[in-house]
Amino acid sequence: MRQYFILFIFGLFIAMSSCRTDFDTVASTGDLKFSKDTVYLDTVFKNIGSSTYQLKVFNRSKNDISIPIIQLKKGLASKYRMTVDGMNGNNGKIFNNVTLLAKDSLYIFIETTADITDANPTDFLYTDEIQFDSGANLQQVALVTLIQDAVFLYPKQNPDGTKEKIQIDGKAVDGFYLDENDAVNGNELLFTNTKPYVIYGYAGVPENKTVTFEAGARVHFHAGSGLYVGDKASLQINGAVSTTDKLEKEVIFEGDRLESLYSDIPGQWKSVIFEKGSADHSINHLTLKNAFTGLEFRSPSNTIEIKNTQIYNCVEYGILAQNAHITGENIAINYAGLAGLSCVYGGNYSFTHCTFNNNWSGSSQFAVNLSNSLAGASPETNPLTQATFNNCIIYGSTSYEFNLSKNTGAVFIYQLNNCLLKFGSSTNADYQFKTDTEHYNNIILNENPKFYNVSKNQLNIDKTSAAFAKGNQAFIIPKDILGITRTSPPDLGAYQSKDFPK
Repeated sequence: MRQYFILFIFGLFIAMSSCRTDFDTVASTGDLKFSKDTVYLDTVFKNIGSSTYQLKVFNRSKNDISIPIIQLKKGLASKYRMTVDGMNGNNGKIFNNVTLLAKDSLYIFIETTADITDANPTDFLYTDEIQFDSGANLQQVALVTLIQDAVFLYPKQNPDGTKEKIQIDGKAVDGFYLDENDAVNGNELLFTNTKPYVIYGYAGVPENKTVTFEAGARVHFHAGSGLYVGDKASLQINGAVSTTDKLEKEVIFEGDRLESLYSDIPGQWKSVIFEKGSADHSINHLTLKNAFTGLEFRSPSNTIEIKNTQIYNCVEYGILAQNAHITGENIAINYAGLAGLSCVYGGNYSFTHCTFNNNWSGSSQFAVNLSNSLAGASPETNPLTQATFNNCIIYGSTSYEFNLSKNTGAVFIYQLNNCLLKFGSSTNADYQFKTDTEHYNNIILNENPKFYNVSKNQLNIDKTSAAFAKGNQAFIIPKDILGITRTSPPDLGAYQSKDFPK
């Protein structure tokens, strides 16, 4: 019995000890250390929540301490919100008597949602600070966020609570048609460079209308959103050569997360879809990135001109063309889960001075794919009347970056002239690059173009590249994708060679 009694007393002591909440703490003396003295939350659009950022707080002393208060200086009115070691405090703004053990640390996670009117009108910065303790022991960590104003375009809400829809591929999807006489935004078919645009759902271009993007326009698509150019509608992108790294005259399509963490993440929005019957499209100086599919063409209606265009980080395709008619100059595509350029179900194509590179991590993707058939289509085959590549680079991280998928049910006409091509050895008659002069002329096979930085989508070359001065003058486009004059004989690809930065 005595043994059981001792065990009972010991267990009771342990239980009482485990219920203590004071930890014999001492008051904080203002000697906290921080992982940073300023937390910069990346740029956000007005009234769109930021990502979550963290601050680590250290107690270097030998004592368990109690911090009387951790709060935002603007208190409950602050547009920032915090959690402190998993606690929400008073609306994420004020936390009292926070314990921090000796030689230990705690995490503070910070977010914000602010309007442009909350920011400083001269620099559009919204600021606050986290205060630790008060009086002589006061310590502070600054918070800084750039708030960007924008034009928001989105489906209207119907009286029954449902969202406005448009039809794509026979399905009703969240979307709306751009209105040239909208009561709030004015002409929604004209995208200017005055403010960036944020699109929710699919923005549709109505029949017999043209959507125009002026030089310097910035368009940000929310998750699951895109642009739909409908039957008999047109698209005109009128970007121009930029003189600084800010790409001030480039038209840019990307997602609506502005934080640096999202700068190269694929699949943040859907696609730009050109429906059958849409026509007279012109694209110049467009940078498109982080979509599922960049440009999706479904029509041979009229020639589509694509010039000086960069497409990066697409989950499926950079350009997917079904029986389309495209003339392309100075196009650069990198990172696509299936193919950078995929021309299927026939069509008519001409690409000159383009760089099709694919460094997507995997083994089944291509830089360029050509086909004259489409599963499930009626008829299943369609003539590929032309697919010409002049002074181009077709390269990537796999052994076979060029793919031909021929169906004998329709013609399949193609030719590569003065191209650098990556393709492992093959006995297939379609891939005899040195002896098949009907389809291949002056092919540089399996030599490294030595791009400047593939991981950052910098596909520039220098004089050490195998593509240097290997082009045919007969196909030259006088200026490259950046507006730089090409030398003679020209380099292959979209970029004129230059010395890389040291």
